[in-house]
Amino acid sequence: MEDKRRSYLRKIPAVNDLLAEELGQELIAEYGHQLLLEEIRSLLDRLRKKILDASLAELEAKLIDLRKIKILKDVREELRVKKSSKLMPVINATGVVIHTNLGRSLLSQSAQEALERVSKNYSTLEVDRVSGERGSRYEVVEEILKELTGAEAALVVNNNAAAVLLILSTLAKDKEVIISRGQLVEIGGSFRIPAVMEQSGAKLKEVGCTNKVHLADYQEAIREETALILKVHTSNYKVVGFTKEASLKELVNLAHHYDLPVIEDLGSGSLVDLRPWGLSYEPTVQESIAAGVDILSFSGDKLLGGPQAGIIVGKKKYIDQMKEHQLNRALRVDKFTLAALEATLAEYRNLAEVQQRIPTLKMLTISLEELKAKAEDLLTLLRKHLSSDFKVGLRRGNSQVGGGAYPTERLETYVIDLSSEKYSIQDLAQSLRLNNPPIFTRIYQDALIFDVRTIQEEDFEQIVKAFEEILREE
Repeated sequence: MEDKRRSYLRKIPAVNDLLAEELGQELIAEYGHQLLLEEIRSLLDRLRKKILDASLAELEAKLIDLRKIKILKDVREELRVKKSSKLMPVINATGVVIHTNLGRSLLSQSAQEALERVSKNYSTLEVDRVSGERGSRYEVVEEILKELTGAEAALVVNNNAAAVLLILSTLAKDKEVIISRGQLVEIGGSFRIPAVMEQSGAKLKEVGCTNKVHLADYQEAIREETALILKVHTSNYKVVGFTKEASLKELVNLAHHYDLPVIEDLGSGSLVDLRPWGLSYEPTVQESIAAGVDILSFSGDKLLGGPQAGIIVGKKKYIDQMKEHQLNRALRVDKFTLAALEATLAEYRNLAEVQQRIPTLKMLTISLEELKAKAEDLLTLLRKHLSSDFKVGLRRGNSQVGGGAYPTERLETYVIDLSSEKYSIQDLAQSLRLNNPPIFTRIYQDALIFDVRTIQEEDFEQIVKAFEEILREE
């Protein structure tokens, strides 16, 4: 065992030998001698540790590749990753439309153009054009939010968690907030509604049970210390079976009887009903406002299809208080968010076309026939350019909405299955992620899955080029 280990260690190439290789010289020219030297030494140290930690079976199977060309290629890949931008465009082949880890919603063409305009020029961010005096940045989107939702006033902060924090800090500090036990959700990244409430200074008053809460539970909890009733839409999970909850209208009537506001955290938030395209029912912002909710918050970068933002709409008397709260300045959005959000919201003025103009809505509502045609085009390209070492096929599959929206929904789609007996699927997936641009796929039953729902057609050629580059390196 030890003889075999020492034999392996002796085979590790010397640093100077690696530098003298043709590829070594190319890397010196591209990255400089010192940086390359440090990266080679780091990789050789890891190889030594790997050999020392390896089992006899691993050593006998010769799983550790010590060829100079392989080491230099690994070094080159690490240098490429190290030197590349950390935030870069990717090709999303996962089928998850609102993919949190990949940046959530794509912006519409109009939002992209708005961003370019304000980035290249000064803007009317906080100036009144008529008087020439200082204005309010909230006016950029407030009027259109009022128009689209039917609310009296609006305010935008940097995300929905910030919106909830500002609402509670303004309206419920040191007072009680009544909320159903079934709505104490974790909203992603370990951020939890109870923790946000605690940070705001509000006191949590839980009512009902996880699966059932009655209107009487809310009524019995109301007392002098009560500030408001909070309803959190459970957009990222569903409670089914033996369940009951008070309706929004019932909560509004009860709260207003006691002169209390009702606050709703709608989570993903949508301005259109997506049932005509086969998705299940989700309450819209307009429905909640019409039901009498006093303040409602939702995300800008999920079902709305815009930039990251926390949008607050509702009664003017409450939103005016939030605008004056000191926390609001810490949570305010910049000109880029406002420009992209205004352009996104403007698309909703034309409901006949919004589903085609907002990328998120377009991907969610694309027909199965269109998906099949896209998949066939990609399949043809892959079969044309890949060798017989790969098995490539087309089949039906399922996409996901993502972003905490429609958690039980599975969208029918078409996917490309790619498998190989010669190449490791895990290694191929990693190589695609390290490509420029990175390509993110799924792995299922030892096959790479490309879901065409979230792939742009202009990216098909990039996928083919990535495979050609990977195979050229073998």
